[in-house]
Amino acid sequence: MMKKKSIYASRASLVLILCQVISALDVPLDLLQPPTITQQSPKDYIVDPRENIVIQCEAKGKPPPSFSWTRNGTHFDIDKDAQVTMKPNSGTLVVNIMNGGKAEAYEGVYQCTARNERGAAISNNIVIRPSRSPLWTKEKLEPNQVREGDSLVLHCRPPVGLPPPIIFWMDNAFQRLPQSERVSQGLNGDLYFSNVQPEDTREDYICYARFNHTQTIQQKQPISVKVFSMDSLNDTIAANLSDTDIYGAKPVTERPPVLLTPTGSTSTKVELRGNVLLLECIAAGLPTPVIRWIKEGGELPANRTFFENFKKTLKIIDVSEADSGNYKCIARNTLGSAHHVISVTVKAAPYWITAPRNLVLSPGEHGTLICRANGNPKPNISWLANGVPIAIAPEDPSRKVDGDTIIFSHVQERSSAVYQCNASNEYGYLLANAFVNVLAEPPRILTPVNKLYQVIADSPALLDCAYFGSPKPEIEWFKGVKGSILRGNEYVFHDNGTLEIPVAQKDSAGTYTCVARNELGKTQNEVQLEVKDPTMIIKQPEYQVIQRYGQVSFECIIKHDSTLLPTIIWLKDNDELPDDERFLVGKDNLTIMNVTDKDDGTYTCIVNTTLDSVSASAVLTVVARPNPPFDLELTGQLERSIELSWIPGDENNSPIISFVIEYEDGLHEPGVWHYQTEVPGSQTTVQLKLSPYVNYSFRVIAVNEIGRSQPSEPSEQYLTKSANPDENPSNVQGIGSEPDNLVITWESLKGFQSNGPGLQYKVSWRQKDVDDEWTSVIVANVSKYIVSGTPTFVPYEIKVQALNDLGYAPEPSEVIGHSGEDLPMVAPGNVQVYVINSTLAKVHWDPVPLKTVRGHLQGYKVYYWKVQSLSRRSRRHVEKKILTFRGNKTFGMLPGLEPYSSYKLNVRVVNGKGEGPASPDKVFKTPEGVPSSPSFLKITNPTLDSLTLEWGSPTHPNGVLTSYVLKFQPINNTHELGPLVEIRIPANESSLILKNLNYSTRYKFYINAQTSVGSGSQITEEAVTIMDEVQPLYPRIRNVTTAAAETYANISWEYEGPDHANFYVEYGVAGSKEDWKKETVNGSRSFFVLKGLTPGTAYKVRVGAEGLSGFRSSEDVFETGPAMASRQVDIATQGWFIGLMCAVALLILILLIVCFIRRNKGGKYPVKEKEDAHADPEIQPMKEDDGTFGEYSDAEDHKPLKKGSRTPSDRTVKKEDSDDSLVDYGEGVNGQFNEDGSFIGQYSGKKEKEPAEGNESSEAPSPVNAMNSFV
Repeated sequence: MMKKKSIYASRASLVLILCQVISALDVPLDLLQPPTITQQSPKDYIVDPRENIVIQCEAKGKPPPSFSWTRNGTHFDIDKDAQVTMKPNSGTLVVNIMNGGKAEAYEGVYQCTARNERGAAISNNIVIRPSRSPLWTKEKLEPNQVREGDSLVLHCRPPVGLPPPIIFWMDNAFQRLPQSERVSQGLNGDLYFSNVQPEDTREDYICYARFNHTQTIQQKQPISVKVFSMDSLNDTIAANLSDTDIYGAKPVTERPPVLLTPTGSTSTKVELRGNVLLLECIAAGLPTPVIRWIKEGGELPANRTFFENFKKTLKIIDVSEADSGNYKCIARNTLGSAHHVISVTVKAAPYWITAPRNLVLSPGEHGTLICRANGNPKPNISWLANGVPIAIAPEDPSRKVDGDTIIFSHVQERSSAVYQCNASNEYGYLLANAFVNVLAEPPRILTPVNKLYQVIADSPALLDCAYFGSPKPEIEWFKGVKGSILRGNEYVFHDNGTLEIPVAQKDSAGTYTCVARNELGKTQNEVQLEVKDPTMIIKQPEYQVIQRYGQVSFECIIKHDSTLLPTIIWLKDNDELPDDERFLVGKDNLTIMNVTDKDDGTYTCIVNTTLDSVSASAVLTVVARPNPPFDLELTGQLERSIELSWIPGDENNSPIISFVIEYEDGLHEPGVWHYQTEVPGSQTTVQLKLSPYVNYSFRVIAVNEIGRSQPSEPSEQYLTKSANPDENPSNVQGIGSEPDNLVITWESLKGFQSNGPGLQYKVSWRQKDVDDEWTSVIVANVSKYIVSGTPTFVPYEIKVQALNDLGYAPEPSEVIGHSGEDLPMVAPGNVQVYVINSTLAKVHWDPVPLKTVRGHLQGYKVYYWKVQSLSRRSRRHVEKKILTFRGNKTFGMLPGLEPYSSYKLNVRVVNGKGEGPASPDKVFKTPEGVPSSPSFLKITNPTLDSLTLEWGSPTHPNGVLTSYVLKFQPINNTHELGPLVEIRIPANESSLILKNLNYSTRYKFYINAQTSVGSGSQITEEAVTIMDEVQPLYPRIRNVTTAAAETYANISWEYEGPDHANFYVEYGVAGSKEDWKKETVNGSRSFFVLKGLTPGTAYKVRVGAEGLSGFRSSEDVFETGPAMASRQVDIATQGWFIGLMCAVALLILILLIVCFIRRNKGGKYPVKEKEDAHADPEIQPMKEDDGTFGEYSDAEDHKPLKKGSRTPSDRTVKKEDSDDSLVDYGEGVNGQFNEDGSFIGQYSGKKEKEPAEGNESSEAPSPVNAMNSFV
């Protein structure tokens, strides 16, 4: 909230200033004028008798006036009193009391007269009275003995002082006595008790009277009060009191109200207008009465009515005649009411309606003096001239008195005089001086020349033109040097010459000229007006809620006129900031560090300039976790319940949301607190349920939005009585651990649930539907019992009952358990397999009899494995897969089968103990499927019009190949594809020479294999026919092949071109419009492993070389394998694999030894000769940083491995045709297989030599490949 002030804050204050200026139109002191009283002492002047008396009387006039005094109506000759002096050039008297004078000697009525040749002015009658503070009269005070519940008044009766003293009650320790609705002090100083209580007994009720003028305090003798209760009366003084005594045998009873003051039913009160009206009613009664005030026939005046002294005093300020009337006070309690009517009459001392004002007239002019006053009763008006009643004053023909008006006509210089108007009634008087000064003077302007006025835009501007002249001059205003006279509604012209611009704007600035003229002359004056931009707070401080010990900042960013220098002051609760280094005042902010609770409050930013002031405030609320509750009390103790109550701690400005009640069991778990219940924050009592045999303590935690309070102090302890257990153990189970036992378990009761000492359990069991009688045993406080010698897996009825030293718990409920399980006895029968397609089969079986399961039936497991591939007739290592089907299911689906293969399976039943015997193996075969893509495609021997294509058979033919389909099309310079040509090739072919091609043309080739089921996926490659017979030098990447697993794929390629090419692999989801993802290949390797792929997803891939713009391979498409449901078999942990690796390592060692011997003999190793003769990259040793072995070939059998026989270095096989997942049909599968069932691939049986380029491989060399070449 922002407030704004200026030096001209409001129109009301502006009018007040103007009225003051007009009424005080002064005659310049260099001109003749009668005296004017400027300062005088108050009419009723009470002085300190220990100090000098100063009676003020100051006046002005031309010539300077002389002064004289009267005392009690007669002339006071100060020259004859050595103790009295008059100040020089003043009429003020100083009575020297401190040097032996007595103030009492100077009591009286004083009046001052100031006189010069043009008249005499007089002061008010000043009544001088010295202050008095007399001592208390000696008196013997009897002790007050009063019965409990009675009323009591302790009288003060202070000495009469001048002025009256201020009364208050204190004790011997100078501590004020507490007051309330029951005990309070009256306006007369007495102390009233509506009813007394035992705690009112004391011997030091002391009334004090403070006299402010003399700064003394008088003390009354202490008053003793003894309050007797009825019990003490019966026990101590009953024997000494007669039956008729006031104290005798009367009980303390409630009483209706009775007024102690004022007495009677009515009273009157007279008050003077403008004073404060105080009305009082104090009542006795039990219970203590409550006071209410009304005005009969009207309402209590709003905004002027206040209630004090616990509503026993009605206070109306600034009373007027309209406040006269009957005021009723009503005292009420539960037994009745009492009332009193006070008739109030408001009288009035004289008050001005129109006070006479000074007249300045030129010779021959006319004028009037008006003196009008009012009062109750109506005042008398009388006139004096120069201090003398006008009836006996010298006559003046220009003067005529008409009641409250004096009329002057055709005045002359001798008409100058001072006139006094006196308005008086029985309640006081008014005296006013007003002179008539006859002068002939040309105009003069009293405002300084070129005075500068500065105001804020949109506020009033007042330009002064104080003037004097006789006759009274006329005033005109102009703006600018040659401006026209100012007129219109935008200006206000005041009688004292002031020009008001109600709303000054920027264009109001400039020079203003004031012109004053009368018949004796003319004069003018210029003033300057500047209009400034207002000061504004453009970012005010905002309401802040901060946690205790945090940091908070208030901003106060201002905008102001550049010519004004602002100062910023920060206040807290309208007072200065605390003197604390935590308060940091910046240029435009206030920061409070480490906030504490006492920093709560309103912070105000005040911006002051010389012309205006603006402010803005914001409230800071400091919040914290609540203080802990206190004063915990236990009431209503019962065997099974108790009531807990508490007093909330300070909520720290964040309302308490709830209370958490916790308990401690000092008997069973001392020091451990448990949750009991939670109640709303408005609740401070709660009924708590209790358990027997628990030693309870409680504590309460308050919760607000900030957090939880510290726990309260613990309550007193409460030990409940013992009882039978209320409940039995829970979670009772019977499960056998062996085929011939039954293990009964339960959750033991907690300590407080035992309800008494000696907690035990009665365990009972019987075989269901066999035994009629229960077998029972009582065990100690444990949670398990084992029954031995039971039949295998039979149901038992079980129950566990708690008991203690006092008895048993209620009868427990029964549960069904089973003795121990054994392995199933028989295998499922009638196993049937239905082949659905090349990768999916459905298996059926008959359920086994439940009796043969000998346990809880958990389901059936299907073991299945691939025997061989029908297309290759080669045996393979058998790795069984397992699918589990939960429950009593009699069929299941076998996904992920390989097409055109022979499988076996069997089925076993499963219970909690394990698996039963397997069913006889069932053989089934899968039909043909579509083949995988050809293992490679390479293009060689480019000529002007022909290209040679070579390809490898599919890694997974999935049936009998029927043919290959080759498609190709040219690619122009803008990478647009030409017409597509398709050629069907017999299945036994692996190469083709394409002729009649265009020279120097790039072609894109696609090839895929077919079975009787359909076409498999294709592989692509690009090649260019040459421009002439010279071998082209352009680089190229070809034969991009992939071997994919579930989440990764091995990418390999062949490169022809400049050395040291840096390759990269780009890939993405096939068919997606997303950008290609790019992976950089380290070094110049021709293989790369893509990781983090999604299982069962088709990807596109291509290879490129850095620095060769637009140079990359054709795209290849592959698909990752499905997510497998069962564990994946790591061949590195298989025994056969470990043995094979050991054999390979031994062979390598032997070869190295032979090589070393041959070299030492100077011979040449045949393998080295072959290596020198054929610099084929496929058979070159790998670089050390490749992490692979070098490959060597025997001289007589130099043949590459078949593409389909290679296994990627990660020992996984890429998925081909099946999209089915084991996860979709079963709950587990073991193993992952290569196509022929073994880890090491098949070897080629060809004996004939292949061309040199035939040694190239479309796969990257790997450690496994290297090992294969040694075998």
